[in-house]
Amino acid sequence: MPTIPKLERLLWLHDQAKRGRYPNASRLAEHFEVSTKTAQRDIDCLRDRFNAPLEFDPGRKGYAYTDDLFELPCLPASQQEVLCLLTASRLLAHAAGGYISRELAHLKEKIFAAAGPLGLACECAEQAFSAVWSGYAPAQEETFRRTAWALLRRRTIRFDYRSPQTDAVTHREVEPHHLRHYNASWVLLAWCRQRRGWRNFYLARMRGLATLDESFEPRPESAWRPLLQNAFGLFHGDETIPVTLRFTPFRARWVREQQWHPGQSLKELPGGGVELTLPAADFREIKMKILQFGADCEVVAPQALRDELWAEIARMAAIYKGG
Repeated sequence: MPTIPKLERLLWLHDQAKRGRYPNASRLAEHFEVSTKTAQRDIDCLRDRFNAPLEFDPGRKGYAYTDDLFELPCLPASQQEVLCLLTASRLLAHAAGGYISRELAHLKEKIFAAAGPLGLACECAEQAFSAVWSGYAPAQEETFRRTAWALLRRRTIRFDYRSPQTDAVTHREVEPHHLRHYNASWVLLAWCRQRRGWRNFYLARMRGLATLDESFEPRPESAWRPLLQNAFGLFHGDETIPVTLRFTPFRARWVREQQWHPGQSLKELPGGGVELTLPAADFREIKMKILQFGADCEVVAPQALRDELWAEIARMAAIYKGG
């Protein structure tokens, strides 16, 4: 991409003109090893697109500023920063009911207004990145906005929460501590005053959210950070259990590329298979993950998880037996 080299040439031109060194196309071309046509286009860009008061001095055979106070407008982001912004925008395009992507679009307009003269086109960049999610629970825009606002300002929130297991709705009052983008769904980690403990709340299951006037003193990060990291998946607990899964040589090719948990370990087996060991605090989520691999994955330990998988597979076999 030409953006950074062109930016460097424009900055060099600006510096040379400010110092009274009368740069021209030939010297620019020689300094950066580009053609004189490219160098002249850079000079025209500086003068016409950035409104630089450049004027050619025939006696000096170079350009100078007619206004010594002129300064180049600051580019608000580097090429790498623009790249990260575009990627984040695509990843979060459908999150929070479109609220995040819409606000990022305003920021992109400001950035590309300055980056455009340097060769970046927003339309071209938009075609270069995309993200696809399936099976996620999108949060309502207003719910995300209010939750994020309360989180940053340390305000208590109140809402009704629907349980997907029982479909029961409970009234909750919580102290929000952390928002997590988990598999394209937004999940709030908060101290629940009704349960007197830490709970995860999917924003998509919240209704009637209200921000209270009451502020709270955040609990130490050491009290909640481990809940995000100590076990596989979203479920957490005071204790974790090591789970060991054995994958066939065929499926091992994919598993070697994946990270299921920062604390996982991988053991190579004779014949090309692998054993993956990782901590889990709850079997519900890891059971769903295991079932995705069918007969290519076997639970080695613990026995309790093997028993639960056996019972689940038996129920599945009963469903398909008649077929």
